[in-house]
Amino acid sequence: MRIKQAFAVSLLGLAPALTGCLTHTRIVPKTRPADVVLDATLDQLLKQVNTRFDGVQTINASVEIAATTGGGRQGHETQYPSFSGYIFLRKPQDLRVLLRVPILGSQALDMVSDGKNWKIWIPKKNLAMTGTSEVTKPSQNGLENLRPVVIFDSLLVHGLGPDQVVSLTQDTRILTNEKDKKDLVEEPDYDLEFLAQPAGQIAHTIRVIHIGRTNLLPYQQDIYGPDGTVVTRAFYSNYQKFGDIPFPMKIVIVRPQDQYSLTVTITKLTLNQKLEDDQFELRIPDGVPVKSMD
Repeated sequence: MRIKQAFAVSLLGLAPALTGCLTHTRIVPKTRPADVVLDATLDQLLKQVNTRFDGVQTINASVEIAATTGGGRQGHETQYPSFSGYIFLRKPQDLRVLLRVPILGSQALDMVSDGKNWKIWIPKKNLAMTGTSEVTKPSQNGLENLRPVVIFDSLLVHGLGPDQVVSLTQDTRILTNEKDKKDLVEEPDYDLEFLAQPAGQIAHTIRVIHIGRTNLLPYQQDIYGPDGTVVTRAFYSNYQKFGDIPFPMKIVIVRPQDQYSLTVTITKLTLNQKLEDDQFELRIPDGVPVKSMD
């Protein structure tokens, strides 16, 4: 043991001579460990994820939605005014989003989807659009590539599917104390990676759920496309409890490839209220031109 220690010390002493330069120390932000770190097994984490997903059958939410487009590729970002409105969700895949024009309060957008097909009515432009959940001809305008399935999959963190396998890894993230920006907290996390059933020795990652260990709740979900790129990142915060179900009141949806993001702030939420079929019906007025979105 002493020989090994002496060898290590000698290597450190020789490092400057071997590299031809002197060492340099710089100041970096100092972090501290989280005050509370909870432990859980893979089985426990899966049970919690599945219970939360199964516990939500419908969502009736009053929301504020703000969009941002652009990014590094364009060299600029454009932030749009926040729209107030409502989101109705019903399993298995029904979704309706109604938004109102800021200040004026008139209807800005009405969109419905059954998970496969969707349609949207924009009164101000006297325009309606229909399409499927698949984008076959991507638009240069990222928001035109938005499909209701992106919102649906981001609102709910899905459990383990019957044809999926899962692995558990661990990492850390750095959090800033809201009351003291210089107070940086290093929090361990659990990362659940969901994969499709392997084909031989090849497996495809479907999504990764990042779970903070201060409360064992998801703070991020990464959804992958068939080519292995991240198509959606959803960030969750401001959890509140509704009965036994904790639900995030702020959800940020980021689409890296389309270069846009949506910030959904929930101001009022009712879970598992019965939603009728007509709440997911959209009748486009006669004479309104309908554009097919591929």
